[in-house]
Amino acid sequence: MRLRPPPGALPAATLAASALLSLTAPAAPPEGKAEGDLPSATPDAPVGARTGEAAGDGVDGAQASDAAAARPPPPPVKPRVELAARPPPLHVEYAQYGVALVAEISLDPGAVCPRSGPLYSCILGSGGGLAIRGGYRSPGPWYFGGAYQFTKMDSSNLYRLGIFQQLRAEMRYMPDIGYRAAPYFSAGVGGVVYGNEWGVETGGALIFGGVGVELEVSRRAVLGVSCVYRPVLIAGWKDTANYERGTGIAQFVGFELLLEVRTELGRR
Repeated sequence: MRLRPPPGALPAATLAASALLSLTAPAAPPEGKAEGDLPSATPDAPVGARTGEAAGDGVDGAQASDAAAARPPPPPVKPRVELAARPPPLHVEYAQYGVALVAEISLDPGAVCPRSGPLYSCILGSGGGLAIRGGYRSPGPWYFGGAYQFTKMDSSNLYRLGIFQQLRAEMRYMPDIGYRAAPYFSAGVGGVVYGNEWGVETGGALIFGGVGVELEVSRRAVLGVSCVYRPVLIAGWKDTANYERGTGIAQFVGFELLLEVRTELGRR
């Protein structure tokens, strides 16, 4: 006797085949999408919203770039340690000596040469000569020394060879300005004698003050020029023509072109 399955029941082979097909068949696409469509990275976000955000980001980046370009560059950074423009002075003491070509320009001979009368011919005019000097140059701006100077003066032929001799004590103040060429101020006092052919017929005293420029050619050699004002008190005397010359103050302007050398004495 054969048993029949109840009505509506599927055979076992049919159920097994259906289960196998359900495992191998591809899943159905989501509702509203066709097969082959790529899934969106964020399916919940609308496509239009993402596009707007991307466009907004581009505008903000362009504005930031323009602002960075319009901003002025930062100031340069200065080094903490600045190098000195030149090395410090060596503080060296020197013996300084040399010679100078000089010119004495007479501004006013005073009572030595009256402007009228038999003494109108001036026995003490302008002249030129040579100066020899030497002194001590301190490590600072000071120079102290002495000088001997002789000049042949114009004596209006009253003297064959009128020689005006000076012996002076001098000082200079030379501020340090950091250059090879430097200005200086000079002053001093001294004595004078005057006569024919190195003779002494009269004498007197002088003071002077002036300015100059000194050029350091090397560590041991100096060139310079100077200009000084020099009033000279000259005592009265009787000249070779038996004229009595009165006591008076003669005024001169002196110019010098000097060459001096230095010998190092020590360091401080």
